[in-house]
Amino acid sequence: MSQPSANSSAFTELILEVFRLNGLLLEAGDRLTHPVGLSSARWQVLGIVEHQPTPVAQVARSMGLTRQSVQQTADALAHDGFITYTDNPHHRRAKLMTITPKGRKALDYIQQRQIDWANQVSETLSLEALNTAITVLRQLEARLETHPVDE
Repeated sequence: MSQPSANSSAFTELILEVFRLNGLLLEAGDRLTHPVGLSSARWQVLGIVEHQPTPVAQVARSMGLTRQSVQQTADALAHDGFITYTDNPHHRRAKLMTITPKGRKALDYIQQRQIDWANQVSETLSLEALNTAITVLRQLEARLETHPVDE
């Protein structure tokens, strides 16, 4: 049986911290979005769709989620009037999600709240430390993409 190296132990500790951080970020996102009737998951989808009409599968790929889970979120967004489905000239069955004026207004509100919150949270952290964290997370993302867990 293999023993963990110092690097693998630190990586495991980092994984646990990322899981805890993810939970706190989702909770914060839910609080930021609640006043406009959204959730963190809906915000994430709306944030991608704001740039251009996008099919569900593309959103799922960019977020690392299943198409089915994004489809459920998209259907809820459409039901509540934050997006509409439009025809996709490149694919007959894969409709495009398009942000509505209601969705744009909600997203503008959330984005301003997020800026205010991010300013408060980050004010005692150095820019260098934040940039280092971003670099390390991106390096780990690249490693994970090329080294998946064997099934």
